[in-house]
Amino acid sequence: QVQVVESGGGLVQPGGTLRLSCAVSGDIHSVYLMAWYRQYPDRAPGDQRERIASITSGGRTTYVDSVKGRFTISRDNANNTIFLDMTNLKPEDTDVYLCTARVMVATTMSADWYWGQGTQVSVSS
Repeated sequence: QVQVVESGGGLVQPGGTLRLSCAVSGDIHSVYLMAWYRQYPDRAPGDQRERIASITSGGRTTYVDSVKGRFTISRDNANNTIFLDMTNLKPEDTDVYLCTARVMVATTMSADWYWGQGTQVSVSS
């Protein structure tokens, strides 16, 4: 059993900052790529989630253009945790932010993607 738990969301004014955290725990052998997504429920099925930032176990990062220069993803491999430092937040950043991790389960030695429930980020004056 693997658990993915996000935290750190909240209400912030435009231009403000937030730090999201995502911790993976349970029957873990290895954690590979981890990423943050946001959802667009009004889009067509299969196109409803957008990866906004990712980080490998080696620290290599990617970002969607809309957050480059504003968001920073980082990782604590010892604690299987990633962070998303969000600065200069805009109203259009309002959404539920989901974390996902590619995990090798220790007892089965099989890898799969695991998702958290999400954390709400609201940007409003």
